[in-house]
Amino acid sequence: MHAEAMDGGSEVAVLQTMRLTLSPCRPGDCADFMDLERDPEVMRFLNGGHPIDHAQSYPDATFLMPRGTETDVWTARRTANGAFVGWFCLSPESEKVAELGYRLRRLDWGQGLASEGASALINWGFRNCGYDKIFACTMAVNHASRRVLEKIGLNYARTVYVDWPDRFPGVEEGEVQYELMHSGWDGG
Repeated sequence: MHAEAMDGGSEVAVLQTMRLTLSPCRPGDCADFMDLERDPEVMRFLNGGHPIDHAQSYPDATFLMPRGTETDVWTARRTANGAFVGWFCLSPESEKVAELGYRLRRLDWGQGLASEGASALINWGFRNCGYDKIFACTMAVNHASRRVLEKIGLNYARTVYVDWPDRFPGVEEGEVQYELMHSGWDGG
């Protein structure tokens, strides 16, 4: 799996994998992003599976709700036909640390696309941004996401017990953080 930066710099790049094209998000992606938030299964490990009512504001949301203007979010589309798959993000926490995140349509689960897109961002982040560490968080009970993180080389670092504003099944088990240090990265 190889990601290729189309612009050659450390600016936000278009990344190409075997099956995906990850492009910097734009306002035209907003409707696709919002559709993800309407799917209870997509939202299950973010807010207990409650679809987001876009007529309301969520200032206390504990998860990212991109709208197409974020500089650290890439829209994922199938290279073959341009079909929307989801989004990936690599959000800088500091000059040397970034957080990886992603959300995919349920239709695209179980096909290795999360691993493919996340690996592309990790490779880009280490090669082009000079990060020393990339980490990702998910609920401890989100076994599918944990498998993705392990598959792409991140290692379990810790479990954190968060005081979630809305209690839903699984939050009592905490949130797990996985991380990969540049020194442990295999170079993609």
